[in-house]
Amino acid sequence: MQTSADTIFALSSGRPPAAIAVVRVSGPHAGAAVEALIGKIPAPRHAALARVRDPASGELIDEGIALWFPGPRSETGEDTAELQLHGGRAVIAAVLSALARVPGCRPAEAGEFTRRAFENGRLDLTRVEGLADLVGADTDAQRRQALRQMRGALGDRAESWRTQLIEALALVEARIDFPDEGDVPEDLVAPALAKAQELHDEIAQALADQGRGERLRDGLVVAIAGPPNAGKSSLLNRIARRDAAIVSPFAGTTRDVIEIHLDLDGCPVTFLDTAGIRESTDPVEQEGVRRARERAAGADLVLWVMDAATRGEIAVDAITREFPNNAKWIVWNKIDLVSTLRIKALRSIIHKLDYPSYFISVITEAGFDSFLGTLAAHAREFLGSSEPALVTRARHRYALENALAALERAINEPVPVREDVVAEELRLAGRALGRLIGRVDVEDVLDVIFRDFCIGK
Repeated sequence: MQTSADTIFALSSGRPPAAIAVVRVSGPHAGAAVEALIGKIPAPRHAALARVRDPASGELIDEGIALWFPGPRSETGEDTAELQLHGGRAVIAAVLSALARVPGCRPAEAGEFTRRAFENGRLDLTRVEGLADLVGADTDAQRRQALRQMRGALGDRAESWRTQLIEALALVEARIDFPDEGDVPEDLVAPALAKAQELHDEIAQALADQGRGERLRDGLVVAIAGPPNAGKSSLLNRIARRDAAIVSPFAGTTRDVIEIHLDLDGCPVTFLDTAGIRESTDPVEQEGVRRARERAAGADLVLWVMDAATRGEIAVDAITREFPNNAKWIVWNKIDLVSTLRIKALRSIIHKLDYPSYFISVITEAGFDSFLGTLAAHAREFLGSSEPALVTRARHRYALENALAALERAINEPVPVREDVVAEELRLAGRALGRLIGRVDVEDVLDVIFRDFCIGK
């Protein structure tokens, strides 16, 4: 059982070898660990030259910089030290091995530094999530949104709402607890409900964003699907400008779903290259087709890639049958191999259909830039306006919707108002906001949130 009584350590910088390696230590024995390795504890928040030695043999391991942050004024709220060393594998291994031999010290688990910061009140849960999103941001738009969350855009607002709810609840409870006291006004419920109405309107406004924050965080998911040998993997490689997928003239080359994340003109887009959808007796290919259908069905947009030599009616029938509920585009590839009359005939058929169609050649790049520009514009439209969103995760939305529902029940309590019912609804609303920022009842979500952090963060 790992506890906060342990002192933890980890490499917090990138994978070695590197110019600099940063090793962090946090916990009640952090001071003893630093003293064992460099012979002294540096002055708080001042960089000091450090000769790092093996505590057992006294052998010099490296020379670097040491920093000391006594708790609670540290990132984790505990005594914390940082060693900035040369980033060679041998140096890092020797330092981590030396720390492991200090009594009370052990290697950190994934996300454990941040979890301690949360448990010690240095971060609320929305800030923790913002930090995770900042580490995982692929585009500037995602970075800006994550930074706002990490700096308390939602957490501070939720804490303010929760404080106002407590004030409203105090008015109602005063009326319940002291009904006959002469110095307690008779009508305390009305001002409490007025506060509840103001909060209701503010939370409803935060939720009325069409899910912009969640969409930007997750990005647009685009599945490249279609029959075998239509050029799906070639299209993915052309979009990525690298060989992300194997290209072969033989049908059935792609057996599993290939996923890449790209910054498409400032928009985060995940492309899924899927197995060619066809009937097959090969059990491995059958599994690939099953996975292709499953992943593509959950995409925001399906690019159905067809050989331009294929009859138009076949393409439309196939995409309608396979993905009836998705947004769909038909991409007619290999136009360099067909005549202009053939393309004209296709256009005349497609003109009558509901699906946007694009004519390209992955080999010659004919029509490709225009198609990619249209796709980037679609991504921008899908992700919404540039106005910052307050809600960025499904968990946030769920908590705020619960708070909003409780406030609505309180506000709509019929006359004569039952004061105990109003008080309970206000408590439920406050509890939902407390759960949002991690004040109450969040043990079941902590492991989910912290499992995706890297070691040393």
